[in-house]
Amino acid sequence: MTEIDPVLPKKFSDWFQQKGWRPHPHQLDMVAADGRGAHTLLVAPTGGGKTLAGFLPSLIDLASNPTEGLHTLYISPLKALAVDIQRNLMTPVEEMGLDIRIETRTGDTPANRRQRQKENPPQILLTTPESLGLLISQPESFTLFKSLHRVILDEVHAIAGTKRGDQLALCLARLSKIAPDLRRVGLSATVAWPDDLRRYISPCADADEVVTVTGMGAKRADVRLLETAVRLPWSGHYGLHAIPEIYQEIKKTGTAIIFVNTRAQAELVFQELWRANEDALPIALHHGSLARDQRRKVEAAMADGSLRAVVATSSLDLGIDWAAVDLVVQVGPPKGVSRMIQRIGRAGHRLDVPSRALLVPCNRFEVLECRCVIEGVAEGTLDGDPPRDGGLDVLCQHIMSLACAAPFRADDIFAEIRQAAPYRTLTRDAFDAALRFVEDGGYALKSYDRWKRLFLTAAGTYEVANPRLAHRHRMNIGTIVEAVTLKVRLRGGGVLGEIEEYFATGLEPGDTFVFAGRMLRFEGIKQTAVEVSVARGKDPKVPAYMGGRLPFTTLLSDRVRATLADPTSWVELPDQVREWLNLQQWRSLLPGRDGLLVETFPRAGKEYLVAYSFAGRNAHQTLGMLLTKRMERLGLAPLGFVASDYVIAVWGLHAAKDMQALFDEDMLGDDLEAWMEESSLMKRTFRNVAVIAGLIERRQPGQEKTGRQVTFNSDLIYDVLRRHEPDHVLLQATRADAKGGMIDVGRLAEFLARVKSGGIRHRRLDRVSPLAVPILLEIGKEAVYGDAEDQLFDELAEELIEEAMRMDPQGGLPL
Repeated sequence: MTEIDPVLPKKFSDWFQQKGWRPHPHQLDMVAADGRGAHTLLVAPTGGGKTLAGFLPSLIDLASNPTEGLHTLYISPLKALAVDIQRNLMTPVEEMGLDIRIETRTGDTPANRRQRQKENPPQILLTTPESLGLLISQPESFTLFKSLHRVILDEVHAIAGTKRGDQLALCLARLSKIAPDLRRVGLSATVAWPDDLRRYISPCADADEVVTVTGMGAKRADVRLLETAVRLPWSGHYGLHAIPEIYQEIKKTGTAIIFVNTRAQAELVFQELWRANEDALPIALHHGSLARDQRRKVEAAMADGSLRAVVATSSLDLGIDWAAVDLVVQVGPPKGVSRMIQRIGRAGHRLDVPSRALLVPCNRFEVLECRCVIEGVAEGTLDGDPPRDGGLDVLCQHIMSLACAAPFRADDIFAEIRQAAPYRTLTRDAFDAALRFVEDGGYALKSYDRWKRLFLTAAGTYEVANPRLAHRHRMNIGTIVEAVTLKVRLRGGGVLGEIEEYFATGLEPGDTFVFAGRMLRFEGIKQTAVEVSVARGKDPKVPAYMGGRLPFTTLLSDRVRATLADPTSWVELPDQVREWLNLQQWRSLLPGRDGLLVETFPRAGKEYLVAYSFAGRNAHQTLGMLLTKRMERLGLAPLGFVASDYVIAVWGLHAAKDMQALFDEDMLGDDLEAWMEESSLMKRTFRNVAVIAGLIERRQPGQEKTGRQVTFNSDLIYDVLRRHEPDHVLLQATRADAKGGMIDVGRLAEFLARVKSGGIRHRRLDRVSPLAVPILLEIGKEAVYGDAEDQLFDELAEELIEEAMRMDPQGGLPL
């Protein structure tokens, strides 16, 4: 055995030798960097001992200098990851006989244990951003964190640039004020923006303050498309056609994770897999709406290797260390190369074994996207948007949290907040506007006592107006704003989890739906619980979860356009997809790498416009709104539109001819501003901002508001602020969120600039083209309801496909 590097104490080097291991160079580098007092960012692939590398300096320090009080704080983006890390970290601690207490603290932690942790904290505490935010808001935070030596931020790439990341960055700034010598450690497997990530980790928002430690190169990955016996669907997003092949892959492997992109899809895929499970293999379901106990059981079963497969959403994306996982199946494209690399990392936690993954496209366009993902993984290309400026609504919440912990001076906390990377460019005017809102609601709301939360003392400090306000604030801390949910309670049994209130209130007694992997019959709603019983049958109503679709990255958009424009790259595509593209090339045109292809054609007494813009669903939704408004002014009588990640279709009574006028960049001026101010999307965005900032409290002692109450209240306040204080800090936050999120102005602007530079190719056709069929089928899905929905939709699909794929020449010329 080669001698272990002397940087490790003997007890640790002996442990590595007893395990038959040698420390990875990056693990030793982390210990050395910590010895120099450096803040560090470790970038290493899954399975490379990244977690142990992050904790080694803490374990060594605690072994040689035993201390009471909190020494190391570990922040995980997932509850499941925190629990898993505790389980895995206990192995070396117990085997080396270290006297170190390690505990978790999340929303699932019982109240009595949370109280004990404040009074007698463990040396290592594993928690989430939300739980840290709650701790920061308490007066005991100064005592709890004063002994803190180190904070470890796991999967830091997944949280930087989000509102949860804003909250965490602000909390880190407070921790550094309480414990000035605190060292920060970031862990990540995929880093597309290293400078931004180092700046996020730094206690002074300076990227040069952080040392980057790089592990071994990315692990090899065997990634391929799953071939199916049935023909690929033209549209749809569930992938149920591939269930027989997915089941056969599960049978051939040890343990598999089946990743899907939405909770509704998870329920459907699990249900169909269970029907196909003739061998009674142990298969489980995991997503964020399931009851805590059920999630924990699934995680424990995966850890001890007793499951053959688990169907999961992003709830299992990050960090879970299950060495037994041999295969990852991704149903539907992951919408980004980085996300696929992250999910692939869940399989084959050995560096000498390639990770194995299968991609299952749910429709024909997704075949192109999946193929581009495979190419990106092979090249090691990382994608995703860089972190953006911190949200003003999160800032408002944090200011109130600081006041709940102790009185403060405005100048002091402004300087503290500017140390957080997302707020390093925060202006004093913006800060003062946020502080004013927290103090009394702002100019338009200050006459209402309910929003007077702070008062300025004669000594120049801000204090909470009364203790009840602090208690209510702590009940509402967090930046995850989901639809209001109701518990699902099984008659004669326990709670299965939660479903959205809007879905539950649309059910009638006797309706069936799939949840927690079971077919359930709706019996009624009692107080805050949905009562259900076990049902039979196979045609349920399925919960439709909000916000489930993942964003389509710019990198993938560019790759898909490049693939379409280059027939020589079609060799790896399935025969039926090549046939589809070849027929499109013969009938019309193929979208190019630059510019825009627009097709117009008549059908069933209406005129259709289909634009192959590839800007992502959110940008296309905004584009559809702006196009229809512009078409109204031109007298084209638009009737509606539908959008996917790839294409947008608009239909009306008259044909559009002047494409340059329709797609001019000036639509991002007055047209956009006017639409945004009246859009229901803006009101939904304001509702989320209002909840995060504390304007609307969802939870109060002894009660919780319904979704209707929250929406009604926020809509009224939105209208008041627009009339009387249009520059209110929460309206500023709403516009910023809308432009970067659901409206996605940045992607839309990039698309319109591409159109301007590359030009528009307009093809006038006498009927639907092969490439337009999928988006027209989306119209059919939205327009047909009732018991005959499936039959009518199938008839529409057959008619459209036959019309597009007929081999006779199609009229029409480029315009």
